[in-house]
Amino acid sequence: MLKYFYLVLVLFSCRVSSAQDTVYARAVIKKLTSKEFFGRGYLNNGLEKAASYISSELKRLDAKPLFSTGYYQWFDFNVNTFPDKITVKINNKLLKPGEDYILNPASAGLKGKYILQKKDSVTYVATDAEMPLVVALKKKLTFGVSTSTANFCMVELLNKSYGELKTAEVNIQNKILTKYINKNICAFVEGKEKTDTTIVYSAHYDHLGGLGKKTWFPGANDNASGVSVLLNLIKHYNKYPPKYKTLFIFFAGEEAGLLGSHYFVENKTIDLTKIKFLINLDLLGTGDEGIMVVNGAILQKQFELLNQVNSEKNLVKEIKKRGKAQNSDHYWFTEAGVPCFFIYTMGGIKAYHDVYDVEKTLPLTDYTDVFKLLTEFVSRL
Repeated sequence: MLKYFYLVLVLFSCRVSSAQDTVYARAVIKKLTSKEFFGRGYLNNGLEKAASYISSELKRLDAKPLFSTGYYQWFDFNVNTFPDKITVKINNKLLKPGEDYILNPASAGLKGKYILQKKDSVTYVATDAEMPLVVALKKKLTFGVSTSTANFCMVELLNKSYGELKTAEVNIQNKILTKYINKNICAFVEGKEKTDTTIVYSAHYDHLGGLGKKTWFPGANDNASGVSVLLNLIKHYNKYPPKYKTLFIFFAGEEAGLLGSHYFVENKTIDLTKIKFLINLDLLGTGDEGIMVVNGAILQKQFELLNQVNSEKNLVKEIKKRGKAQNSDHYWFTEAGVPCFFIYTMGGIKAYHDVYDVEKTLPLTDYTDVFKLLTEFVSRL
């Protein structure tokens, strides 16, 4: 009877521990997607607030800063923003930013009421505007970040029943932020073996910011989910010290074109030849259809090991593979000869680069199993 009691206690403790990781993940994701952080972009100090929050968590978790000056690696770039109230009316109907329309991120400012002419089935233009005004019909609104301003203004309109588009009235002000300061955040946990071999986990923490004064893009799956995994990994390795020194990089500038990771690699921040393996994580909030492994098709040995772990542990539904792709922060490391995977989950919610990528609908379907897969895979490298 006593043995049975202890068995139940152990099983319960394991479940609580696993649940606690998910509880912490949700707390991190909820915090990073709140209005306070305003889309972790370039308005309302959103990116700066996110960096401060992450660094405070690193300090609380006793992760060591990579640099003598602390956790931060500074770099800068220009970014086009829309900081003021914006208004768009189509056929005299006032529309909601983020829900009814977005702006092309490179758009210039424009104010006035214009006559629209149909160019094709999904494009309207105003020839009476002082600069080209384009209204483009879209099946889905997908916002982005631009590091420059174009000589046009483009309204991307969700394709629903507006009838024939006749007029567009806009009041849009853009502001180019010159040499906006960004921060990569870098911390590590010591390995049991005192060698210079390094394992790296990375995830970008920046997102799209806002559109006007009231609309922001929360970025729960992209990529508050990946940030939460890295923080949970630090908790894990503090409890179970890794074999090798393990570095955690939270990149900025990913949405603007992989700029933070490019800066890290180009400036030879660390000796890249000492990296045994890098795992870049993004979109970790689902998993109904398994995971995708970018570079899995070119790193066959490591991909087979990942599959072996998954088969033995019966974790994620399926592991698919792709070749090289310039779609996240692993790319510049791959180009520099570092062996690495970019892993993201598949299935579940379809929200992406829009106002609907929020914490409350993020299922974290296979969060715990993906976490187990990562740690076991790395332990066998």
